[in-house]
Amino acid sequence: MRLIAWSGPRNLSTAMMYAFGSRPDFEVLDEPFYAAFLKASGADHPMRDAVLADQPTDPEEVAAICAAPPKVHSYQKHMAHHMLPGFPMGWAEGAVHLHLIRHPARVIASYGAKRAEATEADIGFAAQAALYDRIGGLVLDTGDLRADPPRMLARLCAEAGVAYDPAMLRWPAGGHAADGVWAAHWYGAVHRSTGFAGPEGPLPEVDRPDLLAAAMPFYRAMRSRALQP
Repeated sequence: MRLIAWSGPRNLSTAMMYAFGSRPDFEVLDEPFYAAFLKASGADHPMRDAVLADQPTDPEEVAAICAAPPKVHSYQKHMAHHMLPGFPMGWAEGAVHLHLIRHPARVIASYGAKRAEATEADIGFAAQAALYDRIGGLVLDTGDLRADPPRMLARLCAEAGVAYDPAMLRWPAGGHAADGVWAAHWYGAVHRSTGFAGPEGPLPEVDRPDLLAAAMPFYRAMRSRALQP
């Protein structure tokens, strides 16, 4: 079984990859279309040259990697906005799709700490909503996940058709062998972690009300479809 997870950045997507990577029956894949996206879009992201040197930049080559059957199960972490128009999507057929969401205020605050001058395209709420409309799937709000990881992971596994494994609640500090080269810039907090953090506190104030207003309608639409605690 292939479980294909879609999100924007700063949605606990790496922690979820680590959770599934802690299971002996899952292999994990970290944002395989990132270099192809950077080359095709020209986007100026942190560590751009290192990412381009580390991954295939031909989307057809990446699609073949993603379509390969896993030894048992695979968890693939993808950014929805990496799937540019014209990029192949046939590789995703027959998989279980999971959409991770998080309140835009939290995403904007977290993303802004790593990269200034974000746009709505950078945080990907519109792209994710459009992708959901195209392929459907399960939706998990990571705020609910952090409030009760065992319950929400068990619920997710049941919906995805795999047994829940408590090993998903813990991982070693320091990163995962599947981390992309960009982990040095983006994954500091999760590298220091050994499991999911506790419930999130009050929403942070953001200095980009324009970005928050642009993202909220897409978040609300996705939130209405999320797995219930």
